[in-house]
Amino acid sequence: MTEEIGQVFRAEYGRAVAVLTRVFGELDLAEEAVQDAFATALQRWPKDGVPPSPAGWIITTARNRAIDRLRREARHDRRLREPLPRSVLGGTAPAEADPAHDAEEGPVHDDRLRLIFTCCHPALAAPARVALTLRLLGGLTTAEVARAFLVPEPTMAQRLVRAKNKIRHAGIPYRVPAETELPDRLPTVLAVLYLIFNEGYAAASGDRLVRADLCAEAIRLARLLTELMPDEPEATGLLALMLFTDARRRARTTPDGDLVLLPDQDRTLWNTAQLAEGRTLLRACLRRNRPGPYQLQAAINAVHTDAPTTGATDWPQILHLYDALLAHSPTPVVALHRAVAVAEVHGPATALLLLDGLGLDGHHVYHSVRADLLRRLGRLPEAAASYDAALSLAPTTAERAFLHRTRAGLPL
Repeated sequence: MTEEIGQVFRAEYGRAVAVLTRVFGELDLAEEAVQDAFATALQRWPKDGVPPSPAGWIITTARNRAIDRLRREARHDRRLREPLPRSVLGGTAPAEADPAHDAEEGPVHDDRLRLIFTCCHPALAAPARVALTLRLLGGLTTAEVARAFLVPEPTMAQRLVRAKNKIRHAGIPYRVPAETELPDRLPTVLAVLYLIFNEGYAAASGDRLVRADLCAEAIRLARLLTELMPDEPEATGLLALMLFTDARRRARTTPDGDLVLLPDQDRTLWNTAQLAEGRTLLRACLRRNRPGPYQLQAAINAVHTDAPTTGATDWPQILHLYDALLAHSPTPVVALHRAVAVAEVHGPATALLLLDGLGLDGHHVYHSVRADLLRRLGRLPEAAASYDAALSLAPTTAERAFLHRTRAGLPL
């Protein structure tokens, strides 16, 4: 039963917090009430059984807990000088009630979407957006969020408190932006979800290269976003990109945790179900003919995974897609990855010229790519120096071990 309640928690925590935030207008009150409701479920459900509508039970129980708390504080709080609104005092039974039904009108009718845009508001610092999204929508505890980003729990707790205070004091609205605002605001939401996924797939530091739990959570949140915003192809493209990338996760490291690059991966270990779903999503994006950076990255990954072997990879098509991606996102990192495709189509000498002036001297991947191009050109002492630079910057044990092995294998 504890495991079953845990599944309900992960599936419904974000929705319950979102509904209670709309009803009461306070994140802290909503969080505490939902946590109390799940604590009550742990006591009651093992003996009473899981109610027919677990989400409705949790939301209504949490609403009642919040009302009780507000009434206890009424003598010191102006909020209850006037009667509580009907949306708060509805009297339906816990097993059946669902205050989510009275959501306000807007371009998208879902409280979780309001909460996503609140957590990802551009007025908040990027680390705070990620932490709040995992805490409030993912249902991760403060300790779990802290472990995910390798910071002490008190540090993460302070970060979360500051972010919620910023939301309250800055008057950040709990709403989905107007349709005219969505093109400017949606990229922030997508970037936060992609940051969560990348932290799981390519950890910023530590002993583990991959954190499967963070990858899974990012994919779950991306699925939620695509369900809530089915007409946004970039949201669908991001989900497809995550699926294509995560499908290769098992082949990306050896059983001992050593890094395996794409050309050397055992493709029989790739998750074919995820690849098939990613292709279906990508085809749906293409039919809309509104290409964007996440769709183009998904398409690049699709071409990689379509090839039965590394030698069969359609590099000209990948380069064409990188040309389009660079036009959409003219960043040094995109230019760096495009140079890898240029090396396969036009040779390493041409690609090496493209690396000059990118301004990525503090980026370990830049030095790793440069080292590989120099190695292929036979300029081995220069390659060794670039590998040394990459080693000094590589953030994880697995990446440093890979670079050390490759550096040691140079026939100097």
